Amino acid sequence: MQELSPFHLAIPVYNLETCRVFYRDILGCEQGRSSDHWVDFNFFGHQLVIHVSDAKQTDDPTNAVDGKEVPIPHFGLVLDMDAFNNLAKALKAHNVIFIIEPYVRFKGLVGEQATMFFKDPSGNALEFKAFADKRQLFAN
Repeated sequence: MQELSPFHLAIPVYNLETCRVFYRDILGCEQGRSSDHWVDFNFFGHQLVIHVSDAKQTDDPTNAVDGKEVPIPHFGLVLDMDAFNNLAKALKAHNVIFIIEPYVRFKGLVGEQATMFFKDPSGNALEFKAFADKRQLFAN
């Protein structure tokens, strides 16, 4: 299997300091370079940059998956099951409001996975998931 390269993702935020605290202190991302208008984070080995923007998304599009309305767009990571459970506990301890509470979807089917969705303080949707068997990640 090919070694994964870190991705780079830049997202808009409306309050730089509130989002800095969210990604640094709640999600545990190490902060890198920053300015008055952007902040780099080590997002679980990937480069995430939050940029101040006044533009706001006017609607919240979703897509039905496993009987739940999944926000689009969204981003996140595939974690191992222990890291997923630990993150879910930490988010609950910080009173993060879930769009979709942590649960196992596609139970007993190909692609069974634990998943959860929530938004950062600027409304960017995130999904974290875990597979008991990571070989199921791209199974069909």
